[in-house]
Amino acid sequence: MERDTFPAVSRPTAAQRDPAIDLVRFTCLLVVVAAHCMMVSPVLHKDGTVTTENVLMEQGWFTPVAWVLMIVPLFFVLGGVTGLQSWRRLKARGGTGFDFAQLRLLRLVRPAMALLAFMWGGLWVALLLGVHPQVIQLMTAGAAMPLWFLAAYLTAQLSVPVMARMHERAPLWTFSALVALIITVDSLRGAFPVLAFTNMIFVWCAVQQLGFLLADGFFEHRSRTWLVGVIVSSNLLLGLVTGVAVYPGNMVVNINPPNLCLLLLGLSQTATLQLLHPGIRWLAGLRWIQSVIAIAGHRSMTVYLWHLPLLVGMTGLLLLTDLPKPMAGTAEWWWARIPVFIAVVALLVPVVLIFARLENRPTAASHARGPSRAAVVTAAVVVLIPVADAAFNGLTLALLGGGAACFALSVLLLGRVPTPVLPPSDEKSAERREAPPSTLPEPGLRANLET
Repeated sequence: MERDTFPAVSRPTAAQRDPAIDLVRFTCLLVVVAAHCMMVSPVLHKDGTVTTENVLMEQGWFTPVAWVLMIVPLFFVLGGVTGLQSWRRLKARGGTGFDFAQLRLLRLVRPAMALLAFMWGGLWVALLLGVHPQVIQLMTAGAAMPLWFLAAYLTAQLSVPVMARMHERAPLWTFSALVALIITVDSLRGAFPVLAFTNMIFVWCAVQQLGFLLADGFFEHRSRTWLVGVIVSSNLLLGLVTGVAVYPGNMVVNINPPNLCLLLLGLSQTATLQLLHPGIRWLAGLRWIQSVIAIAGHRSMTVYLWHLPLLVGMTGLLLLTDLPKPMAGTAEWWWARIPVFIAVVALLVPVVLIFARLENRPTAASHARGPSRAAVVTAAVVVLIPVADAAFNGLTLALLGGGAACFALSVLLLGRVPTPVLPPSDEKSAERREAPPSTLPEPGLRANLET
């Protein structure tokens, strides 16, 4: 089905930043931080070892609630909206798919590089100070859980130029092909378990395509009845496939590797976002909300990457104190989640002040040559290898250090961001006009990549 088979907003309109998207992303981030605060519950034993419980996963009521709280698909929908808009703006300024990949890699890898290096150094110091190796491994695995999202999100974002081209030619056929691939992989996962991990690409790219459709007005031009029908039918289908045990009913279990359930959730969430868009946009227009989003919204990757390591570290230190430690799952434990959440937010403030600048969009470096296409591809591979190793075999202290080194190598490979060399004098004004436009802001300007 060709692109003109459904009405879409104009390209200039589609490329404009929607404040409602920023507000929803920020809200989702708060939900993630709060949910993680309700999961971590370590216990220190007399022999110096530590065990931990995932309290939320053990609650019977959490399975249906997870249908609402599982907002990871919504992150990819939002990433599809902003990714498509960013790609179109970059392309209009003369940028290429490799320029887009370079920017996305730098935007996501630099904050993660700092985190991995800090964790590796801090945990080695703890090990040398006599902390039990089992505790070190537990903290390593727990604190690095957000990295799987970074790998999946980065893979989906790197595909934006290719998927955008397919979307522009045949949006619904592209989405349908991804759905067919997802179902095929799910059907074969019993016979070939490793094959299920290919849905890390197919599922999240399909959900990202929903963001493309949202950005181009596909959902905007549908009636409220149609949107409600999509929400109801996708959840009914989700209930059917989980009710007959084709898929687990717990959405947290379905997330790694992802399957059709996450796509159905993403479809429901996209329709819900469009249905509630007028109200969300009104809220996003309030001055105090705009101020909050302006301060915190463009530091979302730093908050996401650091909140769990800070939570794990804080919880571990509290085990060494005489502060009361209520048993997990008791009323006292649940009430204690409120100060825990506040403490994590307080710890995030100095971390964001120090490390958030790594999220800033790279600025154009005058007279600097950018990396070759081979360097960009190599940088992507260097990043994804340790992340894939961690996904399949688990994260260890050695892999944490290796990952930090790989991420640093990736940043070095990407090099400085290129910009056209300006002619030295006004006599060459014609040459200046013919030079390709810079795809990045001038040095000194700070701009989030999503803008």
